[in-house]
Amino acid sequence: MYIIESPQPRRFSMITKQQVRKLRRLDGQGIAKEVAAARVGMDVKTARKYRRLGKLPSEVRIMDRNWRTHPDLFAEVWPELEAKLQVHLGLEAKTLFADLQRRFPGRFADGQLRTLQRRVKRWRAESGPAKEVFFAQVHHPGRLAASDFTHATDLGVTINGSPFDHMIYHFVLTYSNWETGTVCFSESLESLSEGLQNALWELGGVPQLHRTDRLTAAVQPGVEGPESFKQRYQALLRHYGLQGQAIQAGKGNENGDAEQSHHQFKRAVDQALMMRGSRDFISRDSYTVFLRQMFGQQNAGRAARLAEEVALLRPLPSQRLEACKRLRVRVEAGSIIRVQSNVYSVASRLIDEWVEARLYAERVEVWYAQKRVEQLPRLRGRGKHHIEYRHVIDWLVRKPGAFADYRYRADLFPSSHFRMLYDVLSARQPARATKEYLRILHLAARESEAGVEAVVVELLAVGGRVDAAAVAEKLRQHGQARQATEVTVAAVDLSVYDALLDGKEADDGEGHGREGEAGSVSEGTAPARLPDQLRGTGAAGSAGGAEFRAVPAGAGPAGVPGAAAQARRASAARLAAAAGEELVGVGPEAAAGQGGAAGADAAGGVVPGSL
Repeated sequence: MYIIESPQPRRFSMITKQQVRKLRRLDGQGIAKEVAAARVGMDVKTARKYRRLGKLPSEVRIMDRNWRTHPDLFAEVWPELEAKLQVHLGLEAKTLFADLQRRFPGRFADGQLRTLQRRVKRWRAESGPAKEVFFAQVHHPGRLAASDFTHATDLGVTINGSPFDHMIYHFVLTYSNWETGTVCFSESLESLSEGLQNALWELGGVPQLHRTDRLTAAVQPGVEGPESFKQRYQALLRHYGLQGQAIQAGKGNENGDAEQSHHQFKRAVDQALMMRGSRDFISRDSYTVFLRQMFGQQNAGRAARLAEEVALLRPLPSQRLEACKRLRVRVEAGSIIRVQSNVYSVASRLIDEWVEARLYAERVEVWYAQKRVEQLPRLRGRGKHHIEYRHVIDWLVRKPGAFADYRYRADLFPSSHFRMLYDVLSARQPARATKEYLRILHLAARESEAGVEAVVVELLAVGGRVDAAAVAEKLRQHGQARQATEVTVAAVDLSVYDALLDGKEADDGEGHGREGEAGSVSEGTAPARLPDQLRGTGAAGSAGGAEFRAVPAGAGPAGVPGAAAQARRASAARLAAAAGEELVGVGPEAAAGQGGAAGADAAGGVVPGSL
């Protein structure tokens, strides 16, 4: 008599091929089927199925059957659901199920949603509309370059602790995947022009085509074909002999090389920042260097395919195209100009004059009479303003009543300390707060903003009297203190150097002195008096000798031949020995006939020393 022990319950466990093989061995030994199934940990019905099929579990992943194990709960409503799916292709099974529950309360339980989702999925695969097909493309060397902008704020980079919100113009060659980029702050045509030109000049050549997305600064909305490009972008393409391409609106996959490069590059930068241990940089330049290193690492394995492309690139033009937009604007009565819906201040002397505003990617230059008179940071977006208080303070001091409700008053606080100063003045003497603040601001414009700010911080810290007179007095005291610590360098007696150089002819660069040139000083000219000691020399050099300040190598008479020259050399040698200094690096002598000392540039060299 056999005792059948129930195996441990194995819910949702998969039958393995080892179990099936063991079941076959036990069946071959003549053991009862129920006992054999129990020994291998298999249900009796499951064991019966594998005996009937004669296959292993890996060969029977999906049971082939043409019957239902449960009644179709959606049979009655499915024709209606199918009609809706045919009309509205975007309908989801969850929306249809919620509608059924509203119309047939209590008939459909929440657990039946998954059943409807599987049925809708199967219908879409069997009878639904055709899906979009993506066609793999063959890339040819030297033919196509793709570019796009990508936001890099999510990298969390900071400059000296301040968040650095920026973008990267990303350029990639589709054949070799060689890539480079430029930091920018907007998707303007100026940023596109600067980034594209930087990439082409770094690459050293020009491909045939340039593809970008439908950037509004370069492409006219709703227009297709080459005529869709705006005039300035067409000028940029013509300058480099490029053919432009623009993808369809909303079809980012058509610029997939650039889009995928965004993802791969930013992931690599993010990983490098983790390994670096900090996302903070001391300056924007240091962050730019970091990005250049990252591009170099990304391109390290692409040298072979890049060489194929470089061989087919067309040459660059003779010079870059100026990446700016020029606008002619008039200076308004408020000493401001309006440039692309933003307000900038200029010097009040230009009021009512027409000036040219040149918009670059990150700056605005103001030109008047073919001369640049202002350079201002370019504002991002629209409706912004940048008022430089130095442009308007002269008249604002005369019209203090205009300060309280001035539209751009926030720009008249150069820093938080000036804002604190105004608040303190308003609290202590409300009637004179504006006048005193404007006088202090005027002092900052005339003297030094940093100096005035330092005085303001000092006065606010001690809590004493704070007004224009007190700030001016403190500023004067600080100026006197600085003057008392200034180092005065005594004038150098140039005759000392004349005497030294009289005894040694300057080298002409080939190890030979020049003697007897036409028009030189006559042989009988007496040398300068040699002093007992050197005056005006610098600190001792590494060899222990006195260190000379920079002196023109040609100081002294030129071309002294024969015995006189030897005597002068001997005198110079004795003097150099006494001073412990060796004359080195003396350049050519002054041109003959000029009499006095020649300048360093004319002489071609200087005596090395402390400048």
